[in-house]
This record gives sequence, C-alpha cells and structure tokens, in this order.
Amino acid sequence: MKATAPDAAPLEPLVNSIVTTTKQMPGDYDIEYASPWAGATFQPMSEEEDSRWERRTWPELSQLASSVPEAGIHFQRTHIYRRNKDFEGDDVPFGPLFSPNSWLRGLFSDYRDLKQEELPKGVDSGFEYTGVCINTSLYLPWLVGQCRAQGVILMRGAVSHIDDLKTMHHSGKPADVLVNASGLLARDLGGVLDKSVVPIRGQTVLVRNEAGPLYNISGTDDGDAEFSYLMMRASGGGTVLGGTCDKGSWSPEPDINIAKRIIKRCVASSPQLANGKGVEGVEIIRHGVGLRPWRKDGVRLEADFNLSTKETLVVHNYGHAGWGYQGSYGCAEYVVELVEGFQKDRNVVDKAKL
Repeated sequence: MKATAPDAAPLEPLVNSIVTTTKQMPGDYDIEYASPWAGATFQPMSEEEDSRWERRTWPELSQLASSVPEAGIHFQRTHIYRRNKDFEGDDVPFGPLFSPNSWLRGLFSDYRDLKQEELPKGVDSGFEYTGVCINTSLYLPWLVGQCRAQGVILMRGAVSHIDDLKTMHHSGKPADVLVNASGLLARDLGGVLDKSVVPIRGQTVLVRNEAGPLYNISGTDDGDAEFSYLMMRASGGGTVLGGTCDKGSWSPEPDINIAKRIIKRCVASSPQLANGKGVEGVEIIRHGVGLRPWRKDGVRLEADFNLSTKETLVVHNYGHAGWGYQGSYGCAEYVVELVEGFQKDRNVVDKAKL
C-alpha cells in the first residue's frame, strides 16, 4: 500500500494501491497551496549539474502541449533578458535562469542568443526559445482526472506528523511506502521539521488581456525583491503579470503598490498587452500571492526510514522553490525508482527468509 502527502502523481499504470491525502485540492486558493498561483512555464531554474529533473520533464510537457489540449498547455515563444547590475549581489533570485551559459542551449533546437539591437532598453543580454505556458486552472484538474482514472484514491485531510500517513490508507491496512510531497509545510510536519524550507513570496496580477511572447527580465529598479515577467496561459486562461521574489516573507495579502508597479512595467515592456491604451487598458481578473517552497540545500529527493517503525519507506520530494512544474515528471520518475528499489530489496529479503 502507499499513502502520499500532496502533489505526488504516477507516470505509469499502477501496480500499487495509492491514496493521496491533501489539505488543498485544485479549485482551492490558499496561501499554503502554491500550485494555482504559478505562471507556469518552462525556464531554467537549476544549475546544469542539477538540471536532470527539468531535462527529463520537458519531453512530457512538450508532448502534452502537442497532443493533449485538455491538459491546458501551449507552446509559447520565450524571451529571457539579463541586466548585469542585477547580479552584483550574492543572493540573486533564480540566478541560473538568466545565465549566459544556460544549459537550455542543448535542450531546444530553436534556442538563439539575441542580438544587441533586439534587446529592450536597459538589458545587457538575452536569449529566446520556444517553451510552454501552463494554464494551472485546467492542468491541475486534468492531473486529478489522470490519477482517478488509474485508481488513485484522493482524500482531504490535515497531517500533523508523517507517521499519521501510515494509517490513512482507505483499505484500513498500513501503508508500506509514504511519499512526502508537502512543500512549504515540511517545515512543520512532525517527523520532518525541515526548517531550511522557507517561503519565497511571489505576487502576480492575472489579467484578461492577451500578449505577445513570454518574457522574463532579471530585475527592476524598484527594489531587490522585484523583477518583471509576462506569460499568457493556454485556452483563454488570461495573462500572468509578475512579479516578486521576496525570500522569508509570509504575507498573504497583495500589496496594491507592488501590483501597480507590476502592471506598469509589463505594459512598458509589452505595449500590445493593453492595445496601446497604457495601464488603463489592462483588465484585471484577480491579484495573486503564492509562497514558493524554497530549501537552502535544494530539493530534497531521497528515501529514508525516519519513522518509529523501520519497516515503512519514506520518500521525500519537496523544496522545489519556483520550478515544481518544470521538474515534476523527472522528480516523480525518481520517486518511482526509489520505491521500486525498496520493493525489490524487500522481496529479496522475504525470499531469503523462506
């Protein structure tokens, strides 16, 4: 049996009985639930040596964009812009995203460095490629449907200690594998208590307007925690304007002054957003605040037996900060590898006892 904390999803036909226990579900908008607030796109968030999860995920997202329209993913031309002055400090949010030596060069056949005359004012360098943008309001329910179609049982519930998951399987039998995909809540989950996980607060504005290519600029002159991006979601999902990268902030309320600056910057960088009408031409759907689950030592993706009973495998999969979607399939596959390895070893031990 398996029981999981939020966000774990199978990639292959099930050979186990799986229960997912989650406090929030698609359709909920909660400060503890970052998924619906994401853009979400495919942009390089890891250093090259840690990029395996994203590299493995890209073919899956590309296939969904090509062949599964109901998943809510479409291709979008993507422009990444770097301002050198944004990299003068030690703590640069999502620094690998703006690296001039990005590992994306080898991943996309249409990757291209931008010429100086193609760069916006104030930008020192940049590149472009065809990525994707995900309409999370379609994609998350689609994932739920995929899980249900394969027999996964979904249950709402709040978990205070990871040991509790062992007894939450719908069959009444104890689970022998637990997957901890608790995100930011790993800080306070008993049996884990990983205080190296902290929020990176992101504020966005979702608007009805359609825009041109997706873009992301490494910073602004309005503060170290602010940068500028624009991404148009698939299937009429609106355009996400951003944003902020405020490490350690738990504030759930949108700052209206930040929102005004976000809109002003996006209209200046992409005038077609408002059809030449300026900020007055922007139609706001809603303001958003999400807390990215950042971890000091990077994503925790490993197996352990830190339970009162050592017979239950725990697989941790949390701390993805701002790249949860674009690393999701790669990380999920590795979770499967860890589980299968555990089950294989256990079968060997069981046979040896016969």
